[in-house]
Amino acid sequence: MPGRGMQSVMTESLALAPATIAFNAAMLAVDCLALAACLRFRRAIIAFLAVGGAAALGLALVVLFTVRHVGHLDFYMLYLCSWLMFAHVPLTLTGAAVAMWRNRRPFALLSACLAICALGIGADAFLIEPFRLQVDTYTVTSPKVPQPTRIVVIADLQTDEVGPYEREALRRAMEQRPDLILLAGDYLQQNPLEPELVRAFQALLREVGLSAPLGVFAVQGDVEQADWPELFRDLPVTVMETNETWKDSWFSITGLTIRESHFAGPGRLAPPIPSTEDFHIVLAHAPDFALGYAPADLLVTGHTHGGQVQLPFLGPLMTLSQVPRAWAAGGLTKLEGDRTLIVSRGVGMERGEAPRLRFLCPPQLVVIDLKPG
Repeated sequence: MPGRGMQSVMTESLALAPATIAFNAAMLAVDCLALAACLRFRRAIIAFLAVGGAAALGLALVVLFTVRHVGHLDFYMLYLCSWLMFAHVPLTLTGAAVAMWRNRRPFALLSACLAICALGIGADAFLIEPFRLQVDTYTVTSPKVPQPTRIVVIADLQTDEVGPYEREALRRAMEQRPDLILLAGDYLQQNPLEPELVRAFQALLREVGLSAPLGVFAVQGDVEQADWPELFRDLPVTVMETNETWKDSWFSITGLTIRESHFAGPGRLAPPIPSTEDFHIVLAHAPDFALGYAPADLLVTGHTHGGQVQLPFLGPLMTLSQVPRAWAAGGLTKLEGDRTLIVSRGVGMERGEAPRLRFLCPPQLVVIDLKPG
C-alpha cells in the first residue's frame, strides 16, 4: 500500500517538527562540506573519509538534537537516525560517486552501489515491509485439549489511523475462522486519544464481526491509558482489567495486567486459581513474566514487535524486554515445565516519535491450532 506507506513516512509529532527540520538543515550543511571535499580532491580516500566523517558528525547531531528537544535518548533518536541513514548518507555517497567517476571509476561504482543499497533498504523498510502482513500458524498438542481448537492472536495493532491496512488485517484474522480470539494489547497509539479515532476503531471491529464461539479476550498494552476498556464498550469482548482467570469447560484463560506482564519474578494470580486439569492459557502484553511465571500450558504475548528491525545472524536490534533475544524475535518457544510461549511480532508498529519502519521483520497475525494428543 504505497499511499499509506508514504503517509506514515511523512507523519510525525508536530511538536518535534521544528527540531526535525533544523536537524536536516544542519545535515545538509554537513553534506555540502563533504561533497565539496570530494570535488576538491577527487581522491577515493578523501571521498570515503568525507562520507564517514559526515556520518559520524550526523550521529553526534542525532544525539544532540534528541537530548536538546526531548530531554533523553528515546525513539526520536532512531527517527533522526533513519533520516541520516536513508537520506543524507545516500546523498553524500552519490556525490562521492560523481566526484570519483572520471579518475577512480571502480570506487565510484562502489559508492554508487552503496547509495542504491541504502535507498533500497529504506524504501523496503518504510513503504513495503510494514504492510506485508503474514499469517503464521503454530500447532500446540496437549492431552488436556478435547477437540481441535483454533486461536487467533491479534497483538500490537498500535495505529493512530484506522485505514485500509487495519481493515485488511482484521478481515484476514476473521478469515481464519477462530474458535477463540486473544487481543494482546497496544490497540491505538495516540495521546490523547481522539474520540473520532476510538469510534472508527469500534466501527471497524463491528464491521469485520470480531467474535468467536469461545470468546474474545483483551488485556492492556503499554500505550493504553486507564480508561482503555472503553475501546471495547458494547462489543463482544471480555476485558481483563486485573489478574483474573476466566474458566470454560476444559480451559482457563488468565489475563495479566500490564505491570504483571513486565514482572519477571513469581507470578501473582488472583483467584480462582486454574485447575491443573484445565488447559491453562495466560494472555499478557509483554513476555517478561514467562521468565518466572507459575505453570501454564500456553503463554501468549506481543509487545516486542519482533524488534521491528532484525539483522541476519543477530536477530532483533531492540526488544525492550528482559527475555532472550530469540524469544523476543517472535514465534514459538518451548519452555521448561511443558509450557509453550508464543510471542507475536505484532500487526502494527511503533508510532509517535519513532521511525515507522520494519526490516526483515514483517507484521504478523498468529494462528494457534490446539490439538488433542
